[in-house]
Amino acid sequence: MENTNELTLIFDSRPANEGLARVAVAAFCTQLNPTLEEVADLKTAISEAVTNCIIHAYEGSVKKIRLECRLKGKELSVDVIDYGTGIEDVKKAMEPLYTTKPEKDRSGMGFTFMEAFMDEVTVESQVGKGTTVHMKKIIGR
Repeated sequence: MENTNELTLIFDSRPANEGLARVAVAAFCTQLNPTLEEVADLKTAISEAVTNCIIHAYEGSVKKIRLECRLKGKELSVDVIDYGTGIEDVKKAMEPLYTTKPEKDRSGMGFTFMEAFMDEVTVESQVGKGTTVHMKKIIGR
């Protein structure tokens, strides 16, 4: 049997739940015995992805965010999924300092941080249907 494990978490897009998502993913990956740095990196990336759902996808209204985690060997895959506004130009949205919400003091560094702290980040989005942020990280190199 393959060494895999999965976790799915569905929660409301409230700022208070960003911490829940961070801790859930951190707890889930403890079975790989990650370093403190790996856990911190993961928590930062998850925070950024969930915050994007709350602020951009749902623009403050309370809807559902779906978090899917998969462990396969030492690889942790995390998908953060929303069913919100979607991203018109993913490539542009992923540029450092690009933000659609400068009035909300958004730095435009969310995707940049995700890419810095994870080994792989890809984004799929459909306007009016939502966005999925796929992230991967090898734990315990």
